[in-house]
Amino acid sequence: MAIFGNATYRVDGELGCVHFPGMSLTLVNAAVIGNELALSFADGFEAYLALPLLRRACPCAACQGEPDALGRVVRPKVEHGPKAFELVKFEQVGGYAIQPTWGDGHATGIYAYTYLQKLAKLPV
Repeated sequence: MAIFGNATYRVDGELGCVHFPGMSLTLVNAAVIGNELALSFADGFEAYLALPLLRRACPCAACQGEPDALGRVVRPKVEHGPKAFELVKFEQVGGYAIQPTWGDGHATGIYAYTYLQKLAKLPV
């Protein structure tokens, strides 16, 4: 065990993989069902995310903006065309996120599992 800031963590194996308690999520299954992305995690949590919600919540800098040198974030105006909410494919990123590719070619958003779980808990 070790301390990093205010968090306690353990380091496993020769590569020194860091595990923070409560931060380890394992995606077991993911599939598009109708107009939703269905996700199930090893801890039993299931999420059903509407594809339009998922696309509008894209965390990439092109969709959400990025801070300038003074820390100000200017949100870009994002236009969604007719294929913007069509999920063409998604790939796993490391063991912590997925990266969807949308029908309009947009594919720069990396959605951490913790972010997906927060989206799933939003009121509909």
